Amino acid sequence: MKTVKIICLVLIACLVLLSCRGGKKAEEEVIKIGVFEPMTGANAAGGAMEVEGIRLANELNPTVTAGGKTYKVELVVADNKSDKVEAATAVQRLIDGDKVPVLLGSWGSSLAMAGGEVARDARIPVIGLSCTNPLVTAGNDYYFRVCFIDPFQGVVMSNYAYNDLKAKTAVIVQEVSNDYSVGLAKFYSDNFKKLTGNPNAILATVNYNTGDQDFSAQLTTIRNLNPDVIFAPGNYTESALVMKQARELGITVPIIGGDTWETPEFIDVGRERVEGAVFSTFFASEYAGTPEAKTFLDEYRKRYNKEPAAVTALGYDGYLVALDAIKRAGSIEPQKIRDAIAVTKGFVGAAGTVTLDENGDATKSAFIKAVEGGKFVFKTVVNP
Repeated sequence: MKTVKIICLVLIACLVLLSCRGGKKAEEEVIKIGVFEPMTGANAAGGAMEVEGIRLANELNPTVTAGGKTYKVELVVADNKSDKVEAATAVQRLIDGDKVPVLLGSWGSSLAMAGGEVARDARIPVIGLSCTNPLVTAGNDYYFRVCFIDPFQGVVMSNYAYNDLKAKTAVIVQEVSNDYSVGLAKFYSDNFKKLTGNPNAILATVNYNTGDQDFSAQLTTIRNLNPDVIFAPGNYTESALVMKQARELGITVPIIGGDTWETPEFIDVGRERVEGAVFSTFFASEYAGTPEAKTFLDEYRKRYNKEPAAVTALGYDGYLVALDAIKRAGSIEPQKIRDAIAVTKGFVGAAGTVTLDENGDATKSAFIKAVEGGKFVFKTVVNP
């Protein structure tokens, strides 16, 4: 009898142990989400701000349920080093090595396009966060995004120049090695000519390359042309240097730009010389009205004791859109996730509502901000 009791106790102990192991295994089901961003190099500040939003969303939403299983979401961040070749390599590594079924990134349209080709060939969906060039999603059924695109941004800023600044002539300063800058400059130029009714309203387009630090030759040309406004879309560091050197040369006309300017580094580099700079961006805390926006702002402020950048809100939303697609797909298979992302409609995030069109692009409002008193100050919102 005693022997039977011992055997029963051993069996019960084994069953309890197996049950615990089974529960632990279920809890440890993991889905990896790949993130390819510039964590070093010329665009590192932008990449860091997007990753900040992604990580916050992951902290607040660490699991996802699909097909009756609950998965812990693990972020795998790969540094694309602000380089096109490295961007492609980072995506390949995330797909082959980490077996990610979905990707987020990248700051910089050139980097997004380079990585996007690899993802498309591997049939892995990508959600872009702030990559605004139309070519990011064009011809790529596996790339989507939660931000507006440059044709809209170019119209917003050319309208601002014409209607608010009463500008009739402009000079464009473009970062010729940057697809984002070149594309946005074209959309601005086309609409500005249309608004003025003058095919010669753009007095000149002057070029520079990523990493340049001396813009005296370009700015001397601009000073001689005496435009009403300068449109200078480009990376935050070079754009701040352009504006700083322009003011030092006595150029006083308004200088306006695009979403890449909203980084602390833009003000750190340009200091008082970037006062008055006006640009379009994706998000403004003052205009945030959704419950998710409140959660995002409250949690971000609690952790960092500062206001978030617009691209941080987009990083947060990109992660949530990915989770929403996984839930609706009921699967962690890349193709099913891709198909679910493609039909995203009315998803309410921190930076507004995401509805994707047939190209995988979101129709979103633009926010105009200015540098005032060493801070980014919300001016107005422009709806599409």
